[in-house]
Amino acid sequence: MNPAEDAAADRLERRWFAAFRAASAARVECEVLLDQREQIEATWNQARVRLAEIEAIRDALGEEIMQMDGQLIAAAFAA
Repeated sequence: MNPAEDAAADRLERRWFAAFRAASAARVECEVLLDQREQIEATWNQARVRLAEIEAIRDALGEEIMQMDGQLIAAAFAA
């Protein structure tokens, strides 16, 4: 090889190593983001279950309030 070809080969090799390092870093970032996404999904699912439970309690208490109000109104008319 002549000096120009050697220099071109060296540049190509440096670019390859730089691309290899960049791809490795991007792979690590993707793995970290995937782990975070899985954790966020699990937390989100737990929050949805908790929300459904709280809404069910709220609705049951609302029904009790309506029944008590109905009983108070009925008692007021009966008096």
